Amino acid sequence: MRKLLLSSIILLVGLTFIGRLSYLQIFSFSPNQILEDPAIKAVYDYPERGYIYDRNGKLLVANQPAYDVMVIPREVKPLDTLEFCKLLGIDKEKFISQLKKARIYSPRLPSVLVPQLSKEDYGRLQEKMRRFEGFYIQKRSLRYYDTNSGANVLGYISEVNEWDLERNPSYAAGELKGTTGIEKEYESILRGRKGVKYIQKDRFNRDIGPYKDGALDTLPEQGKQITVTLDKTLQEYGEKLMVGKHGGVVAIEPASGEILALISGPTYDPALLVGRERSKNYSKLHYDTIAKPTFDRSILASQSPGSPFKTLNALVALQEGAVTPETTIKCYNGFYVGRRKRGCHCGGGNRDLNSGIYLSCNAYFAGAFRKIYDLFPTSAEGMDVWEKHMKSFGLGSYLGYDLPTGRPGRIPNKEYYNRIYGSKRWSSSTIISNSIGQGEVEVTPIQLANMTAAIANRGHYFTPHVIKKIGGEDISIPKFTEAKHTSIDKKYFEPVIEGMANVYHKGTARWLQIKDIEIAGKTGTVENFTRINGVRTQLTDNSVFVAFAPVDNPQIAIAVYIENGYYGSRYAGHIATLMIEKYLKGEITRADLEKRMLEKTLEDEYAKPYSGEPFKINERVW
Repeated sequence: MRKLLLSSIILLVGLTFIGRLSYLQIFSFSPNQILEDPAIKAVYDYPERGYIYDRNGKLLVANQPAYDVMVIPREVKPLDTLEFCKLLGIDKEKFISQLKKARIYSPRLPSVLVPQLSKEDYGRLQEKMRRFEGFYIQKRSLRYYDTNSGANVLGYISEVNEWDLERNPSYAAGELKGTTGIEKEYESILRGRKGVKYIQKDRFNRDIGPYKDGALDTLPEQGKQITVTLDKTLQEYGEKLMVGKHGGVVAIEPASGEILALISGPTYDPALLVGRERSKNYSKLHYDTIAKPTFDRSILASQSPGSPFKTLNALVALQEGAVTPETTIKCYNGFYVGRRKRGCHCGGGNRDLNSGIYLSCNAYFAGAFRKIYDLFPTSAEGMDVWEKHMKSFGLGSYLGYDLPTGRPGRIPNKEYYNRIYGSKRWSSSTIISNSIGQGEVEVTPIQLANMTAAIANRGHYFTPHVIKKIGGEDISIPKFTEAKHTSIDKKYFEPVIEGMANVYHKGTARWLQIKDIEIAGKTGTVENFTRINGVRTQLTDNSVFVAFAPVDNPQIAIAVYIENGYYGSRYAGHIATLMIEKYLKGEITRADLEKRMLEKTLEDEYAKPYSGEPFKINERVW
């Protein structure tokens, strides 16, 4: 009996060991377990990133071959360091630093020693690599740009950092990822999936063939192509017009919210951030403190909107019954706040809604603003209503667009003013600068364009976005396809749009008319102050313009914001009008406007020395 029990125990233990070993050898193979085996080497096969096309199928971004010099630290043998560094085009200190960094990451896993060799460097180095054990060359693809425009929106790719490796285990040291713009936002789609081959080594560390005859190997999966909403021709043309000017331009298709152009000026050629010179070029761009080419002014520059904001105050006044289109307000070449007169350039006289808009009368909108607040028992209650209406146009928020950065702007509320002035210690006169789009209101160019699209649609908008197709299939994302309705009734938009159309017919942009295109627009001249050595100093005004066309069937809504660009129709108005004609006609008939914009720059304005110290918020700007 004892012999039987002992035999049974031995048999059971033996079967347990055999079963466990079989499971580990046959069924339990995770990539991490394999990589921990010193007798197995993983060789990765990186896929091409997905191509990017514009809305009309024109190529924007493709790929080009590049080669990385890889190192497996534990396999490195003594070598002629100076010769190797000469071949790689790096100094000895850089070589030692990179090798140390690779050892810290992992002595067994491959790391990038020198990234992104050119085809010429690869050809020269390939035949000599066999002399340097522990090093090998790995092919990968870098971005190729079929345009020199759109750097701010397309974005760029760069090497993953330590934080990326900790956050996402699917990355390995030396891999590339989307860092900004569309490349970052749609990284998971564009990236694809890398393949891997497991190589068995013998006890002398020599390759002896595929591990398990390649049963665990995987093929790379190329990233999906995407089609974006940008119009390549319009984007390139807009950037051409913006040469020598600082500011942002955003064009949107009102019926869909698709972004047609997203321009930041100054900009740079996206090809500068590709290849071995990427770091040097990026540093040069990033530390340019005057031009700031890496700062995307189209979605990050948050500034006073100026007179285009008057259109929203007009809509609120109509909705709340504070005015009708026929209500007139007297302009005394300005208006009074207490005993202090605020200026106006409309020429004075009685102004109704229509003439108030097309002549951009400050006095009319200051009066309409007061009338809104006079409807309520307290200024705080009036502010609540005003704030609700403004935010229904997407102001004061990030809008929800599919780009990885942005700013919310600012629509002030009662809590904001209570902190500054104290509860019940402010009124509509205190904040009257908001009536003309200055003071404490701040917007970004993309918010201005979206606001204009909402007016063009007579009361609704679609969340601005840049994605159109993924893998050739149309996208249907509710976030982008469901209309967002403003708090203003549709009937109140027509008189405001009529006034905006008259801006071109007989108002502040009458010399910018385009034959056969009915455009509705609004000029803006934003007074521009800063502090220089502690002294409040006025700089050249910012030029702002919003417009949409055609009036009865809007196909494009646009906002242009030019820093130090003088009055609204001078730079911003020219650029907006030209881009509208380019998009709708495909050609330019106003060659005089085009010549002016291509030849004139504002470089002298930007060369003036000044500090960017902002004002305290209660030092309102006029």
